[in-house]
Amino acid sequence: MPTVTIEEAQAQLPELLEKLQPGEEITITDHGQPLAQVKKAERTSWPCKAGSARGKIYLAPDFDAPLEEFQEYME
Repeated sequence: MPTVTIEEAQAQLPELLEKLQPGEEITITDHGQPLAQVKKAERTSWPCKAGSARGKIYLAPDFDAPLEEFQEYME
């Protein structure tokens, strides 16, 4: 388990946490004595969520009907 001083933790906490794997711990020391342990949380959700667009978008009934301008190409 890695250890860092309280001064290092104050200066570099985001970087230290980024390096930790989920479930891994780091000990913060003050004057050589353990002061705190920080454990990176396990991921419980993902940044993007699967879902449906039902009710959020509208398609007109004639959405895929041929355009009048292109009638001559459709014959």
